[in-house]
Amino acid sequence: MDWNLDERWAGRLAMGIDFGTSGARAMVVDRRGTVVAQAQVSASGTGSGSAADWLAQLTALLADLPRSVRQQTGAIAINGTSGTVLLCDRQGHPLTDPLAYDDDRGQSVLPQIAAIAPADHVTHSATSSLAKLLWWRATRFDSQWPTMEPPQLLHQADWLGAQLHGQFGITDYHNALKLGGDPIRQTYPQWLCDLDISPSLPQIAQPGQAIGAILPRWADRWDFPIDCQICTGTTDSIAAFLASGVQEPGQAVTSLGSTLAIKLLSEQPVADRAHGVYSHFLGRSLMARLAPVGGSKTSRPPSADRWLVGGASNAGGRVLRRFFSDQDLQRLSAQIDPQQPSPLDYYPLLEPGDRFPICDPHLPPRFTPRPADPTAFLQGILEGLARIEAEGYRLLQQLGASPLQSVQTAGGGAKNDVWTAIRSRHLGCPVRSARQTEAAYGTARLAWAGLLGPT
Repeated sequence: MDWNLDERWAGRLAMGIDFGTSGARAMVVDRRGTVVAQAQVSASGTGSGSAADWLAQLTALLADLPRSVRQQTGAIAINGTSGTVLLCDRQGHPLTDPLAYDDDRGQSVLPQIAAIAPADHVTHSATSSLAKLLWWRATRFDSQWPTMEPPQLLHQADWLGAQLHGQFGITDYHNALKLGGDPIRQTYPQWLCDLDISPSLPQIAQPGQAIGAILPRWADRWDFPIDCQICTGTTDSIAAFLASGVQEPGQAVTSLGSTLAIKLLSEQPVADRAHGVYSHFLGRSLMARLAPVGGSKTSRPPSADRWLVGGASNAGGRVLRRFFSDQDLQRLSAQIDPQQPSPLDYYPLLEPGDRFPICDPHLPPRFTPRPADPTAFLQGILEGLARIEAEGYRLLQQLGASPLQSVQTAGGGAKNDVWTAIRSRHLGCPVRSARQTEAAYGTARLAWAGLLGPT
């Protein structure tokens, strides 16, 4: 296909910004997919932080990028952690502290969701955006939602993007999924529209859709072109998937960050609330508009809609951080024979409860018996994490997703070759690091999509 890129964007750059649990990163790429600049800042606190913290990180990232790069940037997109939300007024001023992606205080409103949502809907989770919104309704407003100037719910990526383009009240259909949004129709179902909170739901757009030009105050302060387009974003794990360049059904990406998230490109959507499985819509239009990694201007568009199926476990890299330093991980991993299975049967969680592949808020961590040898202990944890990943992919196959062919790895865990070999043994398929492993790179691809004309 021919990419219909307006001449005014020739020579411009695209910026992707990734907000995660440990900080934020910006990557700027050219039309060929080459990274020309990047910056990173660490989170100042714990948990979801505050909106002021997010804004400070965004400002620090922009300040760290070369002025010449900012002057050439034609589009910006931002991703955030899935399910991290806040309430703000119509001018974007926060009315609440953010609730993080793993905040499960929405347990108290799950009976209400069960009474209105379809049986396998992703909103049944206590950590869903909808559960958080209904919890605010019940606790902050005594179950009576304001009818005059109702508050606006926004996800982390929505609020940050709106800081740049000024339109508070827009989300993308990836972030909107856990709020109850219908990604195909880009609307909300009637059962949700009937609730008194419906005026607080953000408008749904396609990820990577240009919303508007950067506000003059940002353009003037940081020397951006006045026509730099601010685009809708996505979630952090989908951004990591997009960074990989995966395009064929059966190919998958595992994100090994603070938590473990798996995404399999499938020709069919699958869902199973009992196991924390859900599907994100990619469709044909979005995939066709994603700029090819490597710079090719021709690509065969998908013949049918595509879905990202998978789930996210609470287990992951933060478990390793609890017990080992970076130096310990490097030194001890080198002493492990990845082809020799560990006899230890761990389920490595920091606290009770997991979302996938076992969806049980009371699932206990399992770290016993603990050997005196730290190398054996580390291998037991790595094998436990690999079993969770493998069981997740097996579950997707059982539910009808496209057969697993290969796995690419994103996130910090991609750098551990021993862990990669252990995972390959459990998965029974090739495992390699993604060509690009940073979620910010995938979000930069979305920013380029915002500049492409109709396909």
